[in-house]
Amino acid sequence: MAEDKSQCLNSHSVINSAIWANHSAGLYELLQPIDDASHTRDRKRSPPDSACTRGTRVEVVKKVTNWTADEPHILWMHGYVGSGKSAISQEVCVTSERQDRPVASFFFFRNAGDRSKIWRLATTLASQMAIVVPETEHFVRVAVKANPALLRQDEAGVALQSRMRSLVYAPFKAAVQQGTGVRTTARLVGPSKEAIQGPTVIPSLARGPFLIVLDGLDECDNKDEVQELIDGMLTFFDDNPFIPLRVFITSRVEQHIQSHLDVPGVRLDNLVDHCSDDDIATFLDVLFKNETRRNPVIRAYILEHGEWPSPKDGRKLVKHIAGSFIFASTVFRFIMSTADSGSSATPMDRLPLALKMNPGLDGLYTQTLARSEHLPHFPDIISTIALLETIYQSRSSTPPSATFLPPKVDLAVSLHIHVSMSGSTFVASNVNSYIANTRWSRSRTAVNANQLLYMPSETQRLI
Repeated sequence: MAEDKSQCLNSHSVINSAIWANHSAGLYELLQPIDDASHTRDRKRSPPDSACTRGTRVEVVKKVTNWTADEPHILWMHGYVGSGKSAISQEVCVTSERQDRPVASFFFFRNAGDRSKIWRLATTLASQMAIVVPETEHFVRVAVKANPALLRQDEAGVALQSRMRSLVYAPFKAAVQQGTGVRTTARLVGPSKEAIQGPTVIPSLARGPFLIVLDGLDECDNKDEVQELIDGMLTFFDDNPFIPLRVFITSRVEQHIQSHLDVPGVRLDNLVDHCSDDDIATFLDVLFKNETRRNPVIRAYILEHGEWPSPKDGRKLVKHIAGSFIFASTVFRFIMSTADSGSSATPMDRLPLALKMNPGLDGLYTQTLARSEHLPHFPDIISTIALLETIYQSRSSTPPSATFLPPKVDLAVSLHIHVSMSGSTFVASNVNSYIANTRWSRSRTAVNANQLLYMPSETQRLI
């Protein structure tokens, strides 16, 4: 009880401090947004490290940026793991900035602290909005002064819909109405008129509506609040059908999202329809050329034998990859992985192996696991993953993510392995059959075929 009372007093103290600070503090200090949640983050330190390779995804990015000047207000682009959703979100943000269009973004990411939760979404978006649409800052400050509990960084106090309405929607609407004289509930002649009618002009809206990008919504842990977010968004746009605000959402197809976004008033777009062989070919061409410049073994091979990969092998590889950028990236790393694996095989030796793999990641991981079996702690790592999956399955139908140290591994090695049962980076669905067909099967538990694995770069060499 004493501890709860102390926490309550601390929360009130923070809120009271915010009231006094509201008059003098910068809005950034007041809102305390998540620094590494936007498209401007350092992607190497704050994943996803996703970006479109030059010359790829041109048409789909153009389609999204053109939509922002059209209706409806919400575009949901969905796709499977590895289809390039985050890369497209990143490129849409960068393109919008390059075209002098105001954009704010939030990249959700599982197991990344507050970025996997929804409670700081409103303050983070409001902070970005005040920068790209400066006319909104005054109204954000007014909202915080009227209700300091909006600054809470957890689920206590104010409902998510209220946070978004008070810190994002209402300030933007007030700025539009004050700056343009436009009633957001009244129909205008066309989308371009939304930002330019009235006695004054909001300069940042002269090139197009304000765009909010929400990437990886499926990676947010708060499923009920995700639905609340969508419902509040739809209600706001129903009440303000001609406000110059657009929301671009990307995610995998999950029931709690689809059931609320697959409705009138939302444009749906399946990213699978935009995964072309031409994009994959361009992507691989860039990767192979960059590696050739760095790798003397490849350069020596080309001097003696000519172009590598050959056009024929290049076409085979593109067809084999079948539009999956994550498979393309992972296959490429497999082909070039000789230095890390300690094998004497060259990239030229590994390319035929990649072409013989079963399509998808199963064949790749069969090859990867097979050549890693001799490494220290290999059986302990694999069996621990299997055991963890078995424990979770016995307790819950929707296993949570976990971070753990494998047993019998020296703690000084600091070997951390992240296991995500509901979706992350790599699909290792064939681990099950691999364990069942090796000598580890006698004393190990098989892994569920839908398990997804992610390993930090310092441990990827182990498998």
